[in-house]
Amino acid sequence: MHNDALDRLTGYPFDRLRALLDGLKAPDGVEPVIMSLGEPRHPAPPILAETVAANADNWNLYPPIAGTPELLDAIIGWLNRRYSLADGFVRPADNVLAVSGTREALYMAGDVCIPSAAGAGNGPPLVLIPNPFYQVYVGATLMRRAEPVYVPATETTGFLPDFAALDGETLNRTALAYLCSPANPQGTIANLDYLKAAISLAWKYDFVLAADECYAEIYDQEAPPGLLQAASKLGSGLHNILVFHSLSKRSNAPGLRSGFVAGDPDLIQRFKTLRNYGGATLPIPILAASAALWRDNDSPEANRVLYRKKFDLADQILNGRLGYYRPGGGF
Repeated sequence: MHNDALDRLTGYPFDRLRALLDGLKAPDGVEPVIMSLGEPRHPAPPILAETVAANADNWNLYPPIAGTPELLDAIIGWLNRRYSLADGFVRPADNVLAVSGTREALYMAGDVCIPSAAGAGNGPPLVLIPNPFYQVYVGATLMRRAEPVYVPATETTGFLPDFAALDGETLNRTALAYLCSPANPQGTIANLDYLKAAISLAWKYDFVLAADECYAEIYDQEAPPGLLQAASKLGSGLHNILVFHSLSKRSNAPGLRSGFVAGDPDLIQRFKTLRNYGGATLPIPILAASAALWRDNDSPEANRVLYRKKFDLADQILNGRLGYYRPGGGF
């Protein structure tokens, strides 16, 4: 006996890639460059280890599932600074939830936002997924017995999905739409007009717009705008809006497994309820280190300098080859 929805999941790409590469070895004296996992190779800020050590007497305490007040305040402060939000537009108690890595949260968004397919007269709920895509979006869809709609995000669409080009029947059945900006792997940045139009479409057809903004702090010249910023410009609240952020890329700390989801207060409350049953909690020393990292503005800028050097090298090596263009952000 097992959940037969699992049979619809394909092998995880990194597992398949490892199998393909199994047995291959670099020549003697050559250090291979691992380009598959998207793992930062820059050091994490020293404040991470220092804060964890300073809170070592708290390992024996059960942590709060939603995050500590200190962490939620730090997240709100960063959101307000980063996206020029007015005080009170997002509130710690209502609009923000700490999560154990945004992969977990992006997956759980399916449980929170996709209604049951049982008895659906016009077919199962649909989930819009930019293509190419992050495998977790598909897993969240299939495990809820919804149907994925792969929306091209290629050169013809400016490397972003054109949700508005979908027909009304598809949009009426849509429960959830994933959006990634800066896009991975394309590196494309959605501007404010695009984001505002996407929000308006979600409101018109009553689906949840889930913005994966985990690469928002890795950019070349201009800081990418965010979905909360676009919502604040529209001035009609946060209904049907969720954004996901992470310290994995911003602070080179994927091993910390620390992120947050923010947005629609009703959906955040439902997220809290779900995580009370099946969510992994972040230990208090990790919560304290996370708060320190969200307050840290210096190391992300130093990080961007290193990434710009990588963009410069890519320009030299790949210019004129394989459809290369210098990305606005991301990896």
